[in-house]
Amino acid sequence: MTSITTTRRHTVVDSPYGPLTLVATDGVLSGLYMAGQRHRPAQETFGERDATPFGGTIRRLEAYFARELTHFDLPLHLEGTPFQRRVWDRLRHIPYGETRTYGELAGELGNRGASRAVGLANGKNPIGIIVPCHRVIGSSGSLVGYGGGLERKQRLLAFERGAGDGTLF
Repeated sequence: MTSITTTRRHTVVDSPYGPLTLVATDGVLSGLYMAGQRHRPAQETFGERDATPFGGTIRRLEAYFARELTHFDLPLHLEGTPFQRRVWDRLRHIPYGETRTYGELAGELGNRGASRAVGLANGKNPIGIIVPCHRVIGSSGSLVGYGGGLERKQRLLAFERGAGDGTLF
């Protein structure tokens, strides 16, 4: 009987929103975590520090922060339940600079009443920014729930809407 082993690697890159930890599973991006992020796995699960698998991801993030890229076309290794993966897929269809409510996403998934479940899945998104969970807002248009913190969510949305560099002041 053969056991399947996976190799995890990580690196840390600077961004206008603080350091970002990138994680790859078998060479494919499986995590992008902000400092202090809720639902961030333990550091020891990220594997050895090695920037080798992240060249394309880093170039695309640099282009995004330079306002030269509005859509990420990277292969992703998303680990989650089937429902979570459906939500995360829908997030990738929200256009740059736009937002959707949790209820709208639930409706797109065929169950308008599942907005709370969509919110829970959104909060556990393992690949922030690239899978743009920051683009989801409350039904009243309010900024609610963001694993990276509401200030970062506000800055990312302002950045994507062309409001300076996304800083608050």
